[in-house]
Amino acid sequence: MTPKSSPANDSLFALSKSFVPSPCEIRQGIHSYWFLFSGLDLLLKQTEASFAIPESMTLPVSPDDISDKRCIGTYDDMPCIALSLKQNRIPHGYHSCSLREAHGYLESDLWVIAGRANQILRWKRDNRFCGRCGNSMSEVENEFVLQCTDCSYQVHPRISPAVIMSVIKGNEILLGRSPHFPEGMYSTLAGFVEAGETLEEAVRREVREETGIEITHIRYIASQPWPFPDSLMVGFTAEYAGGEIAVDTRELEDAQWFCPPNMPRLPTRISISRKLIELFLEDHETLT
Repeated sequence: MTPKSSPANDSLFALSKSFVPSPCEIRQGIHSYWFLFSGLDLLLKQTEASFAIPESMTLPVSPDDISDKRCIGTYDDMPCIALSLKQNRIPHGYHSCSLREAHGYLESDLWVIAGRANQILRWKRDNRFCGRCGNSMSEVENEFVLQCTDCSYQVHPRISPAVIMSVIKGNEILLGRSPHFPEGMYSTLAGFVEAGETLEEAVRREVREETGIEITHIRYIASQPWPFPDSLMVGFTAEYAGGEIAVDTRELEDAQWFCPPNMPRLPTRISISRKLIELFLEDHETLT
């Protein structure tokens, strides 16, 4: 059965307002969004009701607290500045939280941009030296490119493509459980794309490797940037073609077929995995 809700949907995770990637110059006196990070944690400014991405025309922290900074683009014509703070520098009035936790405080667009900011800062931090000759890297003006000062080797921000898929058999969906998941939670299957492999080949291989199930009618649904740390999740749906579940215990601790009345604990709604499951549930007229 092909899901009724499964046409390719390029707006499923699209920003509601325009974001233009651009390593523009950081200038004082322009109202900007400031995405502050201390290590892997995002710093949100405390407000009367909650926490938020700070907005101001000047640096929201002391320049002495900053270890790295980069403009990553404009959102709704406002510059977005990524700042990495020196270790253990948490300014007064700020709340430190993981990117996952931050989703509970931020509107969807700003949460996605925070993920982008984190990826850019991580990319710069992880590529201070050339992987080919070991000399220092410098930023190329007006591009998201680091270039070796000696051999001119260039490094772009890393993006790791991964496939994630719902496998449907009649009124059942195939879900797996990683040992790292919260208790009782199951999710759609997923895995990274290998070198020289198409996305569809990766979908088929991952399902077969993790569960022993054969699939057919692979269809693209949507994609989602996933900054944990640098994935691009490409979502598909597929139909069961044969086989019995045989779990690869190196990847999963369990996999089962679930029908709508008996769904397990599901991933959070920030993930494309949850969206794929909800599309299946909508097609079966049951939401959880």
